[in-house]
Amino acid sequence: MEKKLIYFLCTGNSCRSQMADGFLKKLGGERFEVESAGLEAHGLNPRAVHVMQEAGVDISSHASNVIDPAILNRADYVITLCGHADEHCPVIQSPNVIKQHWGFEDPAQATGTEEEIMAKFRNVRDAINARIQQFIELEHETQE
Repeated sequence: MEKKLIYFLCTGNSCRSQMADGFLKKLGGERFEVESAGLEAHGLNPRAVHVMQEAGVDISSHASNVIDPAILNRADYVITLCGHADEHCPVIQSPNVIKQHWGFEDPAQATGTEEEIMAKFRNVRDAINARIQQFIELEHETQE
């Protein structure tokens, strides 16, 4: 069976899209080809790397990429993870691409003590993990 290509998009490809990418590769990597990118490349957020390691997923070798129109138009799913990326996503030329929007708060915008900021990263990480698991289950049901 051919793997479905899932393309996660965010503003900077530093946190949310990287977390989604890491979780889907770990939980569904045998069934999905996973890519992520941003409207801009802000670099990998070290706090995102840290909270993902806590969850048993290593994203430390990931690169922060800018949206590639070729991947965008051959993806099975394009999933935006923030409102800015959803509103500014390049036009998808292929009629076969399924576009979804999963909105998550940007943990990189969190303020407060380091403990409070890390708590925000963990909350977003856990919400993304739950959504990825739901996505995998729904995709599995449509394959049966």
